Amino acid sequence: MSYQRRMEELTKPQCLELMSTVQIGRLVFVHHALPAIRPVNHLVEHETIVIRATVGSAITEEVMIGHRGLVVAYEADAIDTARQLGWSVIVIGTAELVTDRLAAERYRSLIEPWVAGPADEVITISAEMVHGYRMVPGRLSDQADPGTSVTGKRLS
Repeated sequence: MSYQRRMEELTKPQCLELMSTVQIGRLVFVHHALPAIRPVNHLVEHETIVIRATVGSAITEEVMIGHRGLVVAYEADAIDTARQLGWSVIVIGTAELVTDRLAAERYRSLIEPWVAGPADEVITISAEMVHGYRMVPGRLSDQADPGTSVTGKRLS
């Protein structure tokens, strides 16, 4: 017998709540016309992801070039590999430098960088599109039903 898991789609509020329970995620952006992915720590405030970045870093350069923001993706998850359960959330939105001095200082006091060196820039990511799934226990069966997808939905 095999243990079937199924994917449950999460609502936007559930996604943002789950993201607020972890401290690290992956920032995806375009740098020199190629995909770039960086692990960063974050905080979630309302419908905004906030990160700190080093002056002159790839993401800081790209956000500054964008002037009105840079479209990025941000992914965070919590996976129990032993039980093969957990969740994953992806946010797509616009990254912008925080230019308000007081807001930037407040965020700097709330986000402790994980790497050495000054991380003086603060970047916000708007949660414009949010998608998330939770892998949950399913039923025990001899075989998976070939008429269903990994999300448990019936195929045509």
